[in-house]
Amino acid sequence: MDHSSWTIAAPAIGSAFLASIVEVVEAFTIILAVGVLRGWRPAIAGTLAALVVLAVTVIALGPLLDRIPLHSLQLVIGVLLLLFGMGWLRKAILRSAGIIPLHDENAAFLAEQADLSDAAARHQTSLSWLAGMTAFKGVLLEGLEVIFIVIAVGSGRGLTWAASLGALAACVLVLLVGAIIHKPLSRVPENTLKFAVAIMLSSFGVFWTGEGLGIEWPGQDLMLFTFAILFLITGLAMAHTLRSTPEEQLP
Repeated sequence: MDHSSWTIAAPAIGSAFLASIVEVVEAFTIILAVGVLRGWRPAIAGTLAALVVLAVTVIALGPLLDRIPLHSLQLVIGVLLLLFGMGWLRKAILRSAGIIPLHDENAAFLAEQADLSDAAARHQTSLSWLAGMTAFKGVLLEGLEVIFIVIAVGSGRGLTWAASLGALAACVLVLLVGAIIHKPLSRVPENTLKFAVAIMLSSFGVFWTGEGLGIEWPGQDLMLFTFAILFLITGLAMAHTLRSTPEEQLP
């Protein structure tokens, strides 16, 4: 791959990698809670079932996307990316400002175990089934978000393979680290990652929306970096403003 191809593919790979790390860490926490509390058989069975459903979804979506006109696809994906990315950016800013608490994987792990224990107390005859369904649901929901991100950042310019590579690398990294330490990945700086991912997704959102509307961006793909810098500066400024605002003056 030449230098220009890497310049185009790198944002897609990076965005999919960072976003997928966030989602896979959350899925891993659920799988680990199920495995520790109810055993690894239902955890693995639920995970494999979810992966099969996700694989079928990807296979089904591929031909459908090929039939949609490129500009229409870019416009729809751009708007969805903006909604998705701005939602993440808003939460990341509020967490950075201390207005809402940071996400804690250890707390999520304990909460998942408590939910499983409560469910087990209510359904004594189907403990393994409940555990498997918990793993299935967690992996499926997080996996669907990964698929959306891969399609969103990759399909507009035929970079689905590049985004898929980034998502796969994230999955392998999280699973390897998780298998080694065998506990929730609480040291992952999740809010920093979400802040970075939100900036990237929002940048892609503006870029694809403009492309879908027929706008020819100066510098073409290099405009992604310009948008990212603007979102970064705006996000940091808003977080700083909120941190320095007295609590009683906050809306």
